[in-house]
Amino acid sequence: MVTCVNDAMFPDVGKATLTLLRRLGVDVEFPTAQTCCAQPMVNTGYLDEAVPVVRTFVDAFAGYDHVVAPSGSCAGSCRHQHSIVARRSGDAGLQRAVEEVSPRVLELSEFLVDVLGVEDVGAHYPHRVTYHPTCHSLRMLGVGDRPTRLLRAVKGLDLVELPAAEQCCGFGGTFAVKNADTSVAMGSDKARHVRETGADVLVAGDSSCLMHVGGLLSRQRAGVRVVHLAEVLASTEASAREVAS
Repeated sequence: MVTCVNDAMFPDVGKATLTLLRRLGVDVEFPTAQTCCAQPMVNTGYLDEAVPVVRTFVDAFAGYDHVVAPSGSCAGSCRHQHSIVARRSGDAGLQRAVEEVSPRVLELSEFLVDVLGVEDVGAHYPHRVTYHPTCHSLRMLGVGDRPTRLLRAVKGLDLVELPAAEQCCGFGGTFAVKNADTSVAMGSDKARHVRETGADVLVAGDSSCLMHVGGLLSRQRAGVRVVHLAEVLASTEASAREVAS
């Protein structure tokens, strides 16, 4: 599941996820019928309007062993919100489909560590990196230290601890629109902590959070790039040479 924000704005994250999983021997398919996970509707209170979106999701991903998403936010929505939408709809068929499909949705680091049983994915990324644990991956999914275990196994990567790492970055989807001043203040705190690390790169598992903090870092001319976890894990010495040439 590529997710809406990656499909529309950060396609390289989806491509990196595909490259990584195939390199690890996974048989990956990309159902072209997929659309949104319905999180924007649910979070904004439009549960009835979310019904056809959830139905499209379970139809698109029915029959697969796992649904892997490079997003704790979207994976969390599928695992925890789809059942709420289905029950509210009163559609017994939709409820059964959600019970079948939604528990199979995994955030990328969950799939790598828990299903494939790997931490060293053969990546090479010679940069000083700090990691932001996004709210949904941290609190809703409980991914814990899976992402940092994966990062510590990356050749050449220097992982430095982010102060106040568990504090929200302030994006929160529609929260950033409805409460812009608060969102910017929270994001500014996060950006300040990132600068304190001296890292060259900020890594996270959600492109939406990286977009928010990355925008602030860019306007501050901090010299810190934001890179999705999937892109780091997909990087190899060979791919770096190809880019350089």
